[in-house]
Amino acid sequence: MLGLTGISLAAAIFPGAYPIPFDAVLATLSGQETDATRKIVILDIRLSRICLSWLIGSGLAASGVVFQGLLRNPLADPFTLGVSSGGAFGASLAITLGLAGAGSVFGLRALPMAALAGALAALAAVVALGRIGGQLRRETLVLAGIVISTFLSACISLFKALNEESVSAIVFWIMGSLQGRSWDHVLLILPYYLLGCSLMLAFSRELDFLSLGESQARQLGVATTQVRLALLGGAGLVTAAGVAVAGVIGFVGLVVPHMVRLLLGAEHRPLMIYSALLGGLLLVWSDVAARVILPGGAELPVGVITALLGGPFFCFLLRRQRAGHS
Repeated sequence: MLGLTGISLAAAIFPGAYPIPFDAVLATLSGQETDATRKIVILDIRLSRICLSWLIGSGLAASGVVFQGLLRNPLADPFTLGVSSGGAFGASLAITLGLAGAGSVFGLRALPMAALAGALAALAAVVALGRIGGQLRRETLVLAGIVISTFLSACISLFKALNEESVSAIVFWIMGSLQGRSWDHVLLILPYYLLGCSLMLAFSRELDFLSLGESQARQLGVATTQVRLALLGGAGLVTAAGVAVAGVIGFVGLVVPHMVRLLLGAEHRPLMIYSALLGGLLLVWSDVAARVILPGGAELPVGVITALLGGPFFCFLLRRQRAGHS
């Protein structure tokens, strides 16, 4: 998987509307290229986008492992607890208020910052609502996520109704896209990605115990509420950062853990690592497809590609499981 990742990160530089020969890519990566246009296309446009898509894909897949194990629900994904709705709400609010093109910190526009704030606020609201008697339980978390997600989706629909000019921008953002992203977006997501993945890996063994059930985990000495908070925080940080810079990209966090689980079993640490590697590869090549399928340099939202790939494959998984039980 590491070898495939390295090869893919290099090979994904070549496809695109602007053709670049192999020797030019090698010369640019080695610092010997003199053509300024090629250097900008390779280093500032394509390579940054490739690295960003790998980070987002790997983060969504690893988060999917955590949410499926934490909620003990095979249909759970990184957006089950309303993180996507929170990011979409923040972005929609920024678009409606005319802040999408306004300047912001770190050289970024206001849109990703608003989406990140909305996603993290939604996660915090779910955690606050999901506490009963000072404890977090998976049933109350799911219900709180449904409540928050439904409320925020209604707010987004209200924004669309009040400002029809912003409808196309909101819909395009919700569909998920990496068009126009740069190294600034990589630097924005990287701290949240590293912190979130560190938390998920640190508590991966406790996640194995939690998957056995609440009482069994406590008998094994697991502080269930604290562990759930740490895992939710880690997975939520990674998901929120991905939503902030790319919008809502579905099916990566749902399908990839199932694919890896068929090969490796249910132990969460290796499942998380291999899912992250496969999720990164999936989104890198989905983004390549999104930018080369249409002629004339036009692009599809990458969320459309992942849905087209993930939907039929998930149907295949369900059919395979049903055949196995019968």
